[in-house]
Amino acid sequence: MSETVWIIALGAIVAGFVQGLSGFAFGLVAMSFWAWTIEPQLAAVLVVFGALTGQVVGALSVRRGFSLPVLLPFLVGGLAGIPIGTAILPMLDARLFKTVLGLVLVVWCPIMLFSRALPPVRFGGRLADGAAGLVGGVMAGLGGFSGPVPTLWCTLRQIDKDTQRTVIQNFNLATLAVTMATYFATGMVKVEMVPMFAVVAPAMLLPTLLGSRLYIGISEATFRRIVLGLLTASGAAMLAATLPPLFASA
Repeated sequence: MSETVWIIALGAIVAGFVQGLSGFAFGLVAMSFWAWTIEPQLAAVLVVFGALTGQVVGALSVRRGFSLPVLLPFLVGGLAGIPIGTAILPMLDARLFKTVLGLVLVVWCPIMLFSRALPPVRFGGRLADGAAGLVGGVMAGLGGFSGPVPTLWCTLRQIDKDTQRTVIQNFNLATLAVTMATYFATGMVKVEMVPMFAVVAPAMLLPTLLGSRLYIGISEATFRRIVLGLLTASGAAMLAATLPPLFASA
């Protein structure tokens, strides 16, 4: 097997476990491995495929805390944002893509680490929830990053753990399914990508189930701190690799 295949498999294993544990973050974890070696459009398709597969497994493994009134504004906003992200994706420069991803990791992950110490956000109501869903939908279209913004918003609102997980899990499931269908309809999924699906799916299956089981019985706080710390470091490394060439070409 080529080095690229091993990297794809390793990213799927780690990302599957994290998604099973937390209900989100497959894209961010997988891309911290894949962005170094895979071109953006292939990586985006694999992220959406892997995240969608993991959400199906997670939805079957963890079913509690469901609230349609809480979920609906996120879902409406997310579905509206997907075409925007899909339209932007083909125009992305690979170096710029890695830079943006690094910035997301470096900014978002530390905020998530310390967000529990912040007072709950009460303003905006369902309109603000829908706006968070819209941003999540745009990021889903860009490459399966549907979870970070809605998850951060739910955390800032201090929604209880089970309700937050089911909101993000079902939001991701719906938006990623539509994103994958859009990728197929617009021809972004190429025949040569299909063998990589056969690498991602089996690699992530058992880790996703293990993460889901750990979520049920064990507090996720320590795992969350470790994962977010590693993602922050990965984002910093990406910025260190991509910012100097960008500044040099400016």
